[in-house]
Formats: sequence, structure tokens, C-alpha cells
Amino acid sequence: MTATDLAIIGFGKIAREQHRPALDASSAFNLAATVDPFNTAEGVSAFKDVTTFLAERPEVGAVALCTPPQVRFAVAREALLAGRHVLLEKPPGTTVSEVMTLQRIARDQGKTLFTAWHSQFAPGIPGAREWLSSRKITAITVTWREDVRRWHPGQDWIFAPGGTGVFDPGINAYSILTYILPVALYTTGAELEFPANRDTPIAGRLTMLTEEGAPVDLDFDFRETGVQTWNMRIETDRGVMELSQGGATITADGEVLSAEGALAGEYDRIYARFAELIAKGESDVDLAPFRHVADAMMLGRRVQTDAFEW
Repeated sequence: MTATDLAIIGFGKIAREQHRPALDASSAFNLAATVDPFNTAEGVSAFKDVTTFLAERPEVGAVALCTPPQVRFAVAREALLAGRHVLLEKPPGTTVSEVMTLQRIARDQGKTLFTAWHSQFAPGIPGAREWLSSRKITAITVTWREDVRRWHPGQDWIFAPGGTGVFDPGINAYSILTYILPVALYTTGAELEFPANRDTPIAGRLTMLTEEGAPVDLDFDFRETGVQTWNMRIETDRGVMELSQGGATITADGEVLSAEGALAGEYDRIYARFAELIAKGESDVDLAPFRHVADAMMLGRRVQTDAFEW
């Protein structure tokens, strides 16, 4: 199989630490270029703007968008109209409507659009989904607490309109839940803490219900300076599942379904999936996690908290 040339658009922290190593290890893709006004990758062609890249490198058939979400729609649209397959880092945009429009454009152009929810590719996720498939959910507790200064140092876009704030990590929890649960969820309430000087929440306490009425409680916080916590407890009519470290390790009634390191990394599997979609001429646009963020914002009660500074 001939590798597809691919460019990373937006060569920031996530692109350098996750996308580049996965592409270096991939037999399906060849990293042919980066597009970023400030950052470059050693040994790879560098462009400062998307329009120039698309004009000068027509043979590069795919792009991975790792820009802040506020500019992603315009860049993705331009790439799709130029005949490129597009992978969208999470969150896939600033609004659900943006992504729906990109989905239509990709279909009209006959190109692949892939919303890459990396937490859905964590090692324990397939086993969790299978274990839950034959069980009735009775209660769920989610604790997703991390340090924004550690994971997004100085990235002001995350607290600007469209940056989603604490839902940048929280959406990973949503992406896991919507993928592994055999029933749908809907939001019933949210208390969102907004720093006095920022436009997106830094913490949130949310309540949801499954379609069958089981309670779901979520605790999202971007101010955790201690142990970083990405955990779930899912109670069912036949046992309890515990998910830790974002799906790296999952146990069900004491039995380990999958442990960290058992499989390849999340981004290795993301690019394998992207290659599969391109080969089949298909798209994979999962809007469910993003819809839940929008619902939380619509239902959320705003609480002002201390100003946030880096």
C-alpha cells in the first residue's frame, strides 16, 4: 500500500507530542508538510499559511487540523474544497452547525472527514463497550479534573469564546460515554464556574440522565494541581465498571478488561482509522460529544469565580 502524503495544520503542543510520533510510526501516512505561522518540524517542508500550502503542494492528499477551534472551520472548508481529506482534532469546531456544514461539503466533494475523538481510542474502550452492551445502566459518576497550566500552558484561546474552557478535557469524558454506553444521555442541569476575566468555564458540575432514567453526575475541573484524575464509575444491574486514566485501565467487578500499554497508542489507532476511512471513501463524523457540550452551555447556571491568570 502506498502511503498518503499528509500535512499537519497547526503544529502546536498536541501536534508535536501526539500527531508527529504517530505519523512517524505509520505505514499509511507520510508527514509531508506542516502549516503554521510560528512552528516547524525538523526535516519537513514548512508553510506559514494554508492557501499557499494548498496551491504549492497539490499531491498532499490529506491534512490533520490541530489549530485552535476558532479558526478550524475556515481552514477545513478550504482544504475540503481543494480536494483534501480532513482529520479534525477535538473539539472539531466552535459550533455543531460548523461541523455539520463541513460534513456536507466533504460529502459533496467525495472526501473523508473524520472527527478524531482520541479518548475513544484508549486501550480499554473496546472491552468496556462490549461489557456494557448486555447490561442495564443504573448510575454513573464521572470525575475529570486536570491542571490547565500543565496541559495548555499559556493557551489563551481555550478561555476565549469557542475555546470551550473546561469542556476541552470534559468533552473527552463525553466522547467515551457516548461511545461505550448502550443507551443515550441527555443533560438536565449544570453549574458552570467562569473566572471573572474569562469567557469560558474553568469548572462545572453537571447532571444528566440516561434515556431510561439512570442518574449521571459529572465533575469537571481545570484547577487540579494534584493527581490528575480522569475516572468513571458505571453501575449496572450486573456489576460495576471502573474506568481510570481516561480509559487506559478498565476493570469490571475486579476483572481487568484492558490495561495501559496493552495496545498501541491512541493516535496510532486514530491514524489507522483515518486510513481505513480514506480507503473506503467514507467519513466518520461523531457529533454526540459536541452536542452535550452545547447542551451544558444552554442549561448551565453561570457562577463567577476568581480571575484566572497563567
